[in-house]
Amino acid sequence: MNRKRQRLRSSAGRRFTIWFTICLVFTLAGYLIVTQVLPNSNHETPNWKGLSKPIFVKGKMLEQPADGSAEQLKLPLPILQETVDPNIRYEEGTKSVILTTLRQLMHLQTGQTNAELNNKPIKLRFAPEELQGTLYLPVQPIKELYGIATHENETTGAVLLMKAGDIIQMGTVSSGEDNDKIALRKGASIHEPIFADMPKGTKLYIWDTQGEWYFAQMDNGYAGYVQKKDITLGEKKTIDAPPNPQTPAQRSWEGKPVNLAWEAVYQRKPDTSVIDQISGINVVSPTWFSVIDGKGNVHSQADTAYVTKAHSRNIDVWGLLNNSFDPDITTNAMATYETRLNIMEQMLQFAELYKLDGINIDFENVKTKDGPNISQFVREMKPLAQAQGLILSVDVTPKSNSEMWSRFLDRRSLAEAADYIMLMAYDEHWAASPKAGSVASLPWTEAAIRKVLDEDQVPPEKLVLAVPLYTRIWSEENKDGKVKVSSKAVGMKTVSDILATRKLKPQFMDDVQQNYVEYTEDGVLKKIWIEDATSLKARVDLAKSMNLGGIAAWTRSMGTVEAWNVLKEISVKP
Repeated sequence: MNRKRQRLRSSAGRRFTIWFTICLVFTLAGYLIVTQVLPNSNHETPNWKGLSKPIFVKGKMLEQPADGSAEQLKLPLPILQETVDPNIRYEEGTKSVILTTLRQLMHLQTGQTNAELNNKPIKLRFAPEELQGTLYLPVQPIKELYGIATHENETTGAVLLMKAGDIIQMGTVSSGEDNDKIALRKGASIHEPIFADMPKGTKLYIWDTQGEWYFAQMDNGYAGYVQKKDITLGEKKTIDAPPNPQTPAQRSWEGKPVNLAWEAVYQRKPDTSVIDQISGINVVSPTWFSVIDGKGNVHSQADTAYVTKAHSRNIDVWGLLNNSFDPDITTNAMATYETRLNIMEQMLQFAELYKLDGINIDFENVKTKDGPNISQFVREMKPLAQAQGLILSVDVTPKSNSEMWSRFLDRRSLAEAADYIMLMAYDEHWAASPKAGSVASLPWTEAAIRKVLDEDQVPPEKLVLAVPLYTRIWSEENKDGKVKVSSKAVGMKTVSDILATRKLKPQFMDDVQQNYVEYTEDGVLKKIWIEDATSLKARVDLAKSMNLGGIAAWTRSMGTVEAWNVLKEISVKP
């Protein structure tokens, strides 16, 4: 009897186990069907819903919100720096905001509707203001300068921010019957929760694509994923940039290589007759102007007669402005908008007074920390120079780790602002070099050019190769078992006279691609890597092969007729 009960209990247990297993299988199958086959019907609210004035760029919400609406809309400075222009400048000491484009310079101040556009007073409708520690700028001047577009939704408060140049693909929900709705999902899967049910005809901004899905955004700011099959693509809208037409001065240089000679001006004014000796040159750049103190005052040595003579020969004059090569003066003069503006105003007045065609900026011996201020100065100068019809060029050294002579230069940002970048490709071996060598061997010169073109993305047509018209006579003398090296810089004529007087025959050196000579004088070994027609022609050919913007020569007084005859080949088509 007990065995019979045990068999019955055992049979019942097996039946329960089988029944339970079947139920579990069907449950799991149902779960899999619901989760892996059937679309997710759950709805979820975007995490920004309820926030005031969230800002979106290409469907992505940014960290800080906008303030106000319509004409009173204001955008946070950090967002504008992140998305519109990283060079929008805020100077805490004077509460100044500086906006720069190639055509316009705008100066605003916190809490004030008085502003300046290209150094002329204007009136804003709404002032910049600080809200909870963040500076907010009125949207209208941002639209005027940068060409941005904004779209606000009254219901959600969402602000869609679009930049000039953006090409926006529009789309429309097209699938289903009139009463059907298409899901805008959190992710690119039918198993993701739904942000919104979109009726047929809903307009969308299509920001991205992922497989069979679009990343899209509704007019109210809701952004998510929608299947491509449910969308009909429409027009592409382009956010137009403000016009930036070339000035007559810029057009006059289009397709024409620069052939510039610097005129080093010291105590005495150069005799204007020297201009008759430089055939083929189309620009002279006299070193006339210097920033002489931390307030931005400029000293001038300009000469009307020199300009008149140059113009009579159809030669443009780009007055050179230097920083007195004084790092402390530079630090103070570049520190604020007011001191930089003082320099700019004086230079523009000098340019008008002396009928200059351009300004050449040559700042050297600068602390690395002041590099951003140098770039800012050039950005601010550009629209003012352009409005006055002036060409703006900036001198830069080859790239190196030199703290005061190279590292401060942001060649990329300088090229974005200026018309030309003048690469001073010389002093490979400098005056106090411990080793004798060429001032600018051809391989070294080419490497310097390629670094700027490749690493800093400077357009080749903006890069002008500056070449030396001088060399160094190196002296090597044995003293106490060691070789003492010294040098002195000389012009081309001096070397030519030495060769003639001593009846020396130069030897062409393949490694540097220039002529070389050595001789002994009073027991001292002399070495000269010669700058002549051979070395200059090699650099002209290099500049032409790399499609550079031209050639510049330092300095006019060290050149010869031979030099000018070779350098003018920069204008000859291959």
